Amino acid sequence: MRSLFWMVLATALFAVPQIAGAQTPPSPRIITMAGHGEARAVPDTAMVSAGVHAQAPTAAAALAANTTRMQAVMAALKKQGVPDKDIQTSNFSISPQYANGNGEAPRITGYQANNQVEVRLEDVKKVGTVLDALVSAGANQMNGLSFSIRDDAALLAKARSAAVEEARLKAETFAKAAGVSLGAILSISESGGGMPPRPMYAAPMMVRDKAVPVALGEQSVDADITITWEIK
Repeated sequence: MRSLFWMVLATALFAVPQIAGAQTPPSPRIITMAGHGEARAVPDTAMVSAGVHAQAPTAAAALAANTTRMQAVMAALKKQGVPDKDIQTSNFSISPQYANGNGEAPRITGYQANNQVEVRLEDVKKVGTVLDALVSAGANQMNGLSFSIRDDAALLAKARSAAVEEARLKAETFAKAAGVSLGAILSISESGGGMPPRPMYAAPMMVRDKAVPVALGEQSVDADITITWEIK
């Protein structure tokens, strides 16, 4: 009986509702604004994608012809002062070539060999000369040319500062129009952790080599942030 009494008493105590005075404090009034910033600079690094395509009646002959041309391409790059660490094979393939007609089954007419390299140039002023040297050495596939900024940390810092400033100015404008003022910052977040450099084509800088004129343009690094303030 005594144990039953204590069990009933404990149940009753836990069933008593909490005192109404212990209420959750109201949420602070807030304003949230997004900001975008960007910083630009002339690129200092170029990536060239070039290759050799060769055809022959047999796979061995196609490979041999391709190898001879690619060796000449590699030698031309070395002559231009491109180090081994900045040359990388990106694709290599040998495939048969087919012909069909008169309702006959496809038949092999020859083979083609492809070898492609990616070349990084840390001196963008040499881009035109290198392109000319590649073609002269036997590269018959030019698959792309792109530019980048080797170290964009300083640009990203500028872009982030500009994004914060834009968000703050917008928040101050809204707060003034609403008759309130900004309080402490409650949170700051960045969307995507910073954007990779993207090309800007206005006011390009021209690099004119003996062979190929190259327009460097500018690279733009973007930053997008969101800030939340308390409203006073």
